Amino acid sequence: MKKLLLVLFVMGIVAPMQSQIIKTEELSEVVVYATNYKYLNSIDTKEEASIPVEMLRRKVAAFDVKESGYYQDDYDVYNIEFYIPEGKILAAYDKDGKIIRTAERFNNINLPNSVKEAVLERFPGWTITKDTYITTYYDKKGVTKKYKLKLENGDKVLRVKMDETGEFL
Repeated sequence: MKKLLLVLFVMGIVAPMQSQIIKTEELSEVVVYATNYKYLNSIDTKEEASIPVEMLRRKVAAFDVKESGYYQDDYDVYNIEFYIPEGKILAAYDKDGKIIRTAERFNNINLPNSVKEAVLERFPGWTITKDTYITTYYDKKGVTKKYKLKLENGDKVLRVKMDETGEFL
């Protein structure tokens, strides 16, 4: 009985030690290109409007023109469209894969709090029934963001335009 307990005790100590043996394996080299970081940095704000918008923007930034079926050495600009149910992005890439400009349009997304609060403050009792988020990015000029909102209060309908800070245009 003592031998059986001693054997179980030794196996209990040795088994975890066997599982901790470290196996090293050499991995292939990974190269990361930060070609479109300027686009992502300029388009991102402290308060993003919606997760699908962010995910599609990351897909646009990560797109590699040279690896796509559209690439040919003859062209200087490549216009690629990206779609999701909420909207689309039309991106123009140069021959090196850098984003030159984008035109983005999304419908009925989650609005930022600054926009919601500005509408609530200026139009109490009104409901936002439709919204369109439009963004343009130019490599040299920067970013412009606009929201087109349809407000309803009973039979009354009102359309307003705003920027991302909640300022009415």
